[in-house]
Amino acid sequence: MRPEKSILGRKMRCGPLCRFLWLWPYLSYIEAVPIRKVQDDTKTLIKTIVTRINDISHTQAVSSKQRVAGLDFIPGLHPVLSLSRMDQTLAIYQQILTSLHSRNVVQISNDLENLRDLLHLLASSKSCPLPRARGLESFESLGGVLEASLYSTEVVALSRLQAALQDMLRRLDLSPGC
Repeated sequence: MRPEKSILGRKMRCGPLCRFLWLWPYLSYIEAVPIRKVQDDTKTLIKTIVTRINDISHTQAVSSKQRVAGLDFIPGLHPVLSLSRMDQTLAIYQQILTSLHSRNVVQISNDLENLRDLLHLLASSKSCPLPRARGLESFESLGGVLEASLYSTEVVALSRLQAALQDMLRRLDLSPGC
């Protein structure tokens, strides 16, 4: 049983509606994060990831356009980058980087997760139904390729990721579709 409060000789019970009405003035001052801020944060995070990749010295050795046999599962650039395509691409890169177990890519993988969250915020601001993208479905079968060439996979993946991120950065200014 709730404690009763006496106000001017009257007994008063404050139910959920009363509590809500009491909080209403505070709730009305809460503002949503402006979408421009989310877009700016997304661009800043992309630039940060590109800088992290640049700081890894061995990634400068390979062009992102160079074809490497056996590493065709690592995505390249796409002509049309919608928000859902960006999320799918980042999910694949995140899956690849996580499987490498390299100290160089742990923070980049975490940054990709945060970047995907920001893309989901951008999508929701446009009322885009953006389901959480998954990585490669046949990724388990690539375990042998990854074990045989961890270094090459890391270099190619980071090089292509860097190019993809720079392309995403350019396309975010064009307000990509769903």
